[in-house]
Amino acid sequence: MTVTTRELTPADRAQWEPLWRGYQAFYGRTLPQAMIDLSWQRFMDPAVPLDAFGAFDGPRLLGIAHTVRHLVTSFEQPSCYLNDVFVAPDTRGGGVGQALIEAVYAFAARHGCGRVYWTTHETNTTAMRLYDRVAEKPGFILYRHTL
Repeated sequence: MTVTTRELTPADRAQWEPLWRGYQAFYGRTLPQAMIDLSWQRFMDPAVPLDAFGAFDGPRLLGIAHTVRHLVTSFEQPSCYLNDVFVAPDTRGGGVGQALIEAVYAFAARHGCGRVYWTTHETNTTAMRLYDRVAEKPGFILYRHTL
């Protein structure tokens, strides 16, 4: 398997959606079609700081990553939040996830970001083995309040 990465384009929609649904299913969620359509629309809008990346073996999309670039109060440079990473189950362990993260690192650097960060669920131990190799774990705990 030869993995290449790039930003997704409108032509990638048909392959992206099943992976996006797979990501949602992994976390026990189902998104309505309108939200899936809105997410794709946002990724394709250059005025919105959301970006979508894909890892490919030839024409086949093997995995996806989504980011959001934003300003923060404690750094001069923007930050890049790696919002989602998902690899097709039949290709896990083959370097696809790492290739996606490295593509995000390069993208963030090109866009002047000072850091890339993300969260994962505490039970996602398989992904954490990769994350522990490619990033530092600063010890912060996530809190949220849904409105």
